[in-house]
Amino acid sequence: MTMTKIPLAGVIGCPIAQSKSPQLHRHWLQQHGIAGHYIPMHVEPEDLAGAIRMMPKMGFVGANVTIPHKEAVMDIADQVTDRAKVIGAANTLIFREDGSILADNTDGYGFITNLHQGAPNWDPQSGPAVVLGAGGACRAVVASLLEAGVPEILLTNRTRERAEQLRSEFGDRIRVEDWIQAGNIIEEGALVVNTTSLGMTGKPRLRVPLDGLRQDAVVTDLIYAPLKTELLSYAEEVGCTVVDGLGMLLHQAVPGFERWFGVRPEVDADTRAALLA
Repeated sequence: MTMTKIPLAGVIGCPIAQSKSPQLHRHWLQQHGIAGHYIPMHVEPEDLAGAIRMMPKMGFVGANVTIPHKEAVMDIADQVTDRAKVIGAANTLIFREDGSILADNTDGYGFITNLHQGAPNWDPQSGPAVVLGAGGACRAVVASLLEAGVPEILLTNRTRERAEQLRSEFGDRIRVEDWIQAGNIIEEGALVVNTTSLGMTGKPRLRVPLDGLRQDAVVTDLIYAPLKTELLSYAEEVGCTVVDGLGMLLHQAVPGFERWFGVRPEVDADTRAALLA
């Protein structure tokens, strides 16, 4: 009698208790009647390589990777997808049957898919995108916006050097502006994206003047706690189309789940409700 292995997946971070991924994947596993498990794993940086190499032997089919391991896993993987190389970080690992490890990044996919779902009328070529922040999350946003065909990205960050670094990597469709100018450049944005943690529960407010927001602009925030940030509340009052950050978290998880468990899950009202429960 042959025993079929129960497929295991999970999310690796340090810390990890705050992750919503286990809730999300457990919802999809139940929904599709899959006898698999998805668990949170707290792994210290010095233990990362050993832990990841052991996982395929323990029945793991893959894993998500979060802060602070997204760059380090690129060196541990046997193969890295082009989009992960462009972003410079990986958030999804696939353990292949031959024992090799593939590192991918689905954050940009999650961002763009969420944007199209939340603002179906948004046309990437309708005008510049204003991007606030130049941290890790920003790289996936910038890469996916350029790929989607946005003509220009106006990038601003509290420390200008980080924004300049992104411009040197991603090219001259990026225009760097000083943080103090953020309120002025917002007037140019057909799309405005907050990739900073400003406005998140427990973090300082996003103190950028918003009175220049165009009524026809699409405004999105990567933050999903709170679900409706001050930025989104203000934008909604002005008449902008607003897209919250929860959808990016949901959509970025779809390709990994599909590769690991063989079913492509839907991001629908039930999925959102399961995560907000």
